[in-house]
Amino acid sequence: MFDYSAPQDLLKGRVILVTGAGDGIGRACALSCAAHGASVVLLGRTLSKLEAVYDEIEAAGHPQPAICPLNLETAAEKDYDELADQLFDTFGKLDGLVHNAALLGPRTLLDSVKNEAWQQLMQVNVNAPFALTKAMMPLLRTAPDASVIFVSSSVGRKARAYWGPYAVSKFAIEGLMQVMADEQEGTSEIRVNSVNPGATRTAMRKAAYPAEEPEKNPEPAQIMPVFLYLLGPDSKGVNGQALDARG
Repeated sequence: MFDYSAPQDLLKGRVILVTGAGDGIGRACALSCAAHGASVVLLGRTLSKLEAVYDEIEAAGHPQPAICPLNLETAAEKDYDELADQLFDTFGKLDGLVHNAALLGPRTLLDSVKNEAWQQLMQVNVNAPFALTKAMMPLLRTAPDASVIFVSSSVGRKARAYWGPYAVSKFAIEGLMQVMADEQEGTSEIRVNSVNPGATRTAMRKAAYPAEEPEKNPEPAQIMPVFLYLLGPDSKGVNGQALDARG
């Protein structure tokens, strides 16, 4: 695993938005950030899942989170702008943005992928992170040292057959990260990096590898050190890096 031990108050006073916060890695990230003192903005499409995470954070006595139901497949520019306005009114800044939400999509030969499925996946996995980051930039610039994390994949760094639009979308995410990181270098205090979670015990992993024994893979909570490192002040100056959660 990524070698980092986070102090208990690492994220105290920080505001961190996590997409896909209702389940899997996003849920674990939200809970971990809250446990280290952050006010977490829970963004996802399923309200009941977000409410469950909210209740868990509240019950643990961590800073009160915020719920933002949003379907990234249908969200328009005005939805992102309205969200930015709401966060500005509530918090006045944004210290961290974790782009975790994604679709797996069809795993088949590219020439067998329906155009509609391609467009749907690109909308959620690429267009939405671009639009959300763009809308959040004024809030990120208001924070003293903001961090943007794009959750990537091993197939977004070296392609493999049959990973279809998902692999292509993660290559796009890596490119988006690199361009944004280079643009912020020397012009702002915002750092932009990507994280490859590796094999993790999630619903998406189970869908991709139905025959795999899930207990062989770590729980999402076990891969949080790299996220905490990037979201906290210890990673100041770390920009444009493609990191691996499992070391």
